[in-house]
Amino acid sequence: MSYINDDFLLDTKTAQALYTDWAKDMPIIDYHNHLPPEQVAGDYQFTDLADAWLAGDHYKWRAMRANGVDESLCTGHAPPREKFQAWAETVPKLLRNQLYPWTHLELKRIFGIEELLNGDTAESIWNTCNEKLASSEFSARGLLKQSNVKVVCTTDDPIHTLEHHIAMAQEGDDSLKMYPAWRPDKGMAIDKPELFNAWLDDLAAAANVDIVSFDTYMEALRIRHTFFHEHGCRLSDHGIDTFFAEDYTNSEIRSHLDSARAGVTVNPHEAAQFKSAMLYEWGVMDAEKGWAQQYHVGAMRNNNSRMFAALGPDTGFDAMGDVTYAQPMARLFDRLDSEGKLAKTVVYNINPRDNDLLVSLLYAFNDGVTPGKMQHGSGWWFMDQKPGMEQQIESLSQNGLLSRFVGMLTDSRSFLSFPRHEYFRRLLCGMLGRDMESGLMPPEIELTGQMVSDICYSNAKEYFGFE
Repeated sequence: MSYINDDFLLDTKTAQALYTDWAKDMPIIDYHNHLPPEQVAGDYQFTDLADAWLAGDHYKWRAMRANGVDESLCTGHAPPREKFQAWAETVPKLLRNQLYPWTHLELKRIFGIEELLNGDTAESIWNTCNEKLASSEFSARGLLKQSNVKVVCTTDDPIHTLEHHIAMAQEGDDSLKMYPAWRPDKGMAIDKPELFNAWLDDLAAAANVDIVSFDTYMEALRIRHTFFHEHGCRLSDHGIDTFFAEDYTNSEIRSHLDSARAGVTVNPHEAAQFKSAMLYEWGVMDAEKGWAQQYHVGAMRNNNSRMFAALGPDTGFDAMGDVTYAQPMARLFDRLDSEGKLAKTVVYNINPRDNDLLVSLLYAFNDGVTPGKMQHGSGWWFMDQKPGMEQQIESLSQNGLLSRFVGMLTDSRSFLSFPRHEYFRRLLCGMLGRDMESGLMPPEIELTGQMVSDICYSNAKEYFGFE
C-alpha cells in the first residue's frame, strides 16, 4: 500500500464517508497566501522543480539547514539540480515533521508520483516532474485549476499598483479569481523614520497626495483603500508582534507624524501610541467598506542577526513569540465595537498556548447579526501541522462554533502547496469521524457532512463576500 493512500488520515469508515462525500470535491477559496501576483496573472511557466518547489520556501530551507545542508544549496547560487538533491536527501530525515506528508501529498496529487523521495529516487522524480512542468497544464494557473482553486487572495502593500490583478480581471476568466488583500503594516513603522518616510513618499505618489501631515496621510490611505476595494479587495491582513491600544490624543498623533516626517525618531511610548492609532484607523476603514480584517499575531522575527544581515526577512529564522496581547486586543476591539465599527475579524496565533484565550476573547465581540463574525484562524505557521491543527479545531469546538469556521488557507508562496487543503480536510474528517463512532456526536452523516462542506468552502464564500 502506498504511503498517501485513499484512507490517509481517515481511520474510521465514517471519516472516509465524510471526506469522500462532503469534502473531497469542494472548491478552494485560499483567502490568505503570498503567491506573486505577476506569476498568477502572467501564467508563469516554471523552469524546473527547484523553481516551483524550493524557491522562497523557508520551511524547507530551515529543515535543510538543520540537516547540515550548506546555505549555497538553500538560498545560494548552487545549480537547481544540486539544490533539489540536497532537499531530496533531507526528506528521509523529516519523519514526523509536517514537511514529510506535505511533500509526498504534493508529489502524488500534482505529479502522480507515489514513490518516496530520497537521494536515490531524486533523479527520476526530478526528470518526471520537469517534463510535466514544461506543459501548459502545469503553469501557474494550470496548477491552481488542477487543485480546484476558485479564489486566491494575495498579500499586497497599499502602494502596489494592482496591475496584475487588474489585467487578470479584464480577461473575464470566471474559473479562477485573484483578489488583493490590503497589508498596510509599513504604515505603522514610525519607529524606523528612514524606512517609514521612504514608504510615505511611495504612498504619496500612489495616491497623488502630498503627505505633509497626519490628515494628508489618512487621505492618502483612504484613497488607496478605496482603490483596492474597487478592484475586488474584501479583506485586510496585518502581521503584528502584538496588539496596540495605548491612550492618545489626536494632537499627539499629529505631532508624532510631524516628528517622523522631520526624520526624528520617536520614543517607544510615542511609537506605541501611533501604532495604536493606525490599528484603530485601519479597523474603521475596513468596517466602513464591509471588509474582514485579519491579524497574524505573535511571531518573533529575524532572530539570527547574522543571517538577517546576509539574507533579509522571511528566510527561516523566525520563531514563536511569548508576548501577551489579550488586554490590548480587547481594548482595540472594544473601542471599535463601541463605535459600531468592528469589522469581521480573523485572528491567528502562532503559539498554541493562546488557543483557548483567543477563542474566549474573540467570542466576547460577536454581534448576533453576522454569523461567525469573530474567527479564530486556522493553525498558522508553527502550528500548521497535525497537532497544531487539531488543537485549534479542538479549542474552537469547545469554546466556540466549529460549524461557522472559515477553514484552511495555505499562507504559502508555492503553487504546489494547495494539497494542504486536502490534508486539512482529511484531518478534520478524521476527528469528526472518530467522535461520531465513539458516540460523542450523533451518527447523522448529513448533519456532520454539511458542516464539513461549509468549513471547506461555503463559510468562506459567504463570510468574505467576493464578487
